[in-house]
Amino acid sequence: MTTYLDTALRVIRTEAQGLEQLAQSLGPEFQKAIDLILGAGGRVIVSGMGKSGHIARKIAATLASTGTPAQFVHPAEASHGDLGMVTQSDVALVLSNSGETPELADLIAHTRRFQIPLIGVASRPASTLLRQSDVALVLPAAEEACGNGIVPTTSTTMTLALGDALAIALMEHRRFTPEHFRTFHPGGKLGALLAKVGDLMHADLPLVSEDTPMTEALLVISQKGYGVAGVVGADGQLTGIITDGDLRRHMDGLLGHKAGEVMTASPRVIEPDALAEAALAEMQSRKITCLFAVENGVPRGILHIHDCLRAGMV
Repeated sequence: MTTYLDTALRVIRTEAQGLEQLAQSLGPEFQKAIDLILGAGGRVIVSGMGKSGHIARKIAATLASTGTPAQFVHPAEASHGDLGMVTQSDVALVLSNSGETPELADLIAHTRRFQIPLIGVASRPASTLLRQSDVALVLPAAEEACGNGIVPTTSTTMTLALGDALAIALMEHRRFTPEHFRTFHPGGKLGALLAKVGDLMHADLPLVSEDTPMTEALLVISQKGYGVAGVVGADGQLTGIITDGDLRRHMDGLLGHKAGEVMTASPRVIEPDALAEAALAEMQSRKITCLFAVENGVPRGILHIHDCLRAGMV
């Protein structure tokens, strides 16, 4: 009797072997697929039926979020009007393990009729889909993880990995950066990690001049609620910061001092265009709770560690 763990390990190892076979099988056709997509003026229309359809939806989403405009079109809906979504400026990426899925017939015919580039993904080189395709990406004949060749497992894993490979290759060609990714993915924890300091910072700054009496500086610290005050020189540039630690160090005769005498000079700062994740890392490593955001030395905002917490960064 095998245990559930034995089954799990067999499934994972079988699919891993399939991925290795896929990696070894890739060749010039993969480059042709990339070139075809890059040459299209429209979108990548991704389609598939059943389990391949679920994989197609994920591939379309990955392409779209990494700089390649893409859309999933259900093949059955395509036969009832959605073919109008597929234009001559697009390129079709059609998935079918057998390459003979009946529901794909109208979509394939549409691409041939209007000379729409077609990239086919299937496991049978002689299948209708791959014979009709401009670029045929053949999945290797790998064993399905179910053991009897019935349940799409290894084949769908290979198809998904192939879609990821296409998306990442296109992403690298486009020099797609985390900042670009944030534009398409502003929500959730990932969006928070890719937020910029300028997106989270406060513009209502606790600022005093170097010659401000500490009696007034304490009022500013209390009113603004950040627990600190920035100190600026005559030119408006940030020259220092007053924190709780500075107040404790100058407790004796504190009210007789001026801000410039109490402040810590040359404080840690960050630019508004920097990633908020970098600001959070700086605050955590320095064990501080605030950072002033400055441009050319002039304070433009202030970021509190609580702002990062509220944004869901940790």
